[in-house]
Amino acid sequence: MKMWKESQLRQIYDAKEIKSAYEISLDLIQCLGFNFCAFSITSSADGLNCDTVNFNNYPPDWNTKYEHEHFCDIDPILAHCNQSELPILWEDEVFSKAPQLRQAQKKQGLQYGWSQSLHDGSGLRSMFSLARSSPPITAEELYGHLGYVIFINHHMHDLAAQKLRHRLPTACTPHLSTREVEILKLSADGKTAYECSRILSISERTINFHVRSAIQKFGVNNKIAAVIKAVRTGAI
Repeated sequence: MKMWKESQLRQIYDAKEIKSAYEISLDLIQCLGFNFCAFSITSSADGLNCDTVNFNNYPPDWNTKYEHEHFCDIDPILAHCNQSELPILWEDEVFSKAPQLRQAQKKQGLQYGWSQSLHDGSGLRSMFSLARSSPPITAEELYGHLGYVIFINHHMHDLAAQKLRHRLPTACTPHLSTREVEILKLSADGKTAYECSRILSISERTINFHVRSAIQKFGVNNKIAAVIKAVRTGAI
């Protein structure tokens, strides 16, 4: 079984088109005990907040109902994944404010599910979901399969992003000064403000000034977040 999983993961990794990657992933997910699998990628950029890629094998009636009933406006799983990369289980208490959505899910055999999201620095965010009618998903099962789901979501996200990033506004990647780039690169290597000042022969106060400027440009709260965003957007 383990070798079969590794073979499937290799096939997913070797897939160069998102449709073929999804189809291979569906085989693996069904082997893990789930009937349904969905992947979608959206943009958080202004004016582009809609699905740009969407694959799933949900019942056709469910897809139609979800769209016609505008369930996306009240879906707590979608809301969670738009804000967090932590996995979330489809449990009744999660849907306490959207009971009609929960009941409709159950009627379609989508009673027990699990969703995982990925956000990147270019403004793209993806969501990967597994679902089945029974049995409930245990904590042991969740963490036992978490690595597979993260791997699949990352690869499919990358395949989709390659074709979608060019549509995003250039404002998603702010312009950094040469000095800001230098300091963020050194910070990414683990250098402190003091060490950066010695390497660049400028004051520690000037280092902190440029760090604050980069933080403001990226719209984040601290240096670590600025470094992460700079790496994700290709700024450094």
